[in-house]
Amino acid sequence: MARIDFHSNVADKLEYACRLTRKIWSATPAGQAVRNIVMVGEKADLQKLDELLWTFSSSDFLPHCFLDDEAAAETPIVLTDDFSSPALSSVPHADVMIHLGMRMPQDVAALVARFPRIVEVVAVDEVERLAGRERYKAYRDLGHDLHNFDQSKS
Repeated sequence: MARIDFHSNVADKLEYACRLTRKIWSATPAGQAVRNIVMVGEKADLQKLDELLWTFSSSDFLPHCFLDDEAAAETPIVLTDDFSSPALSSVPHADVMIHLGMRMPQDVAALVARFPRIVEVVAVDEVERLAGRERYKAYRDLGHDLHNFDQSKS
């Protein structure tokens, strides 16, 4: 079973995604391979996230590109709007998936087989919270190891 973390009550999901990505990517112990991240969301959000990943910190560099970029196979952070894109099979890395959207993946079994860790980012917006609850229930009903990190308490 995959480990699925829900980061709920996030005030600004794109800013939060930048900080979370930096934390996951930089937490690689010395001498080990860098943890690679695939970020899934809506196209408009991913366009904003692309810009934000370049500008949110003056001292951090988070190498990233879109899945359809020719450098995706060598880039540790990849952005896509499709859980089941055939292009994902050409990306050799799949340590963590960060989901910024509201849709439930069609094929959860394939997703958890590909990603040992999934992070669901759920904003404070009521529509997003309801969609997040539905995803939580669906993953729970499939028997996955779920953890919730309520960001309203930080």
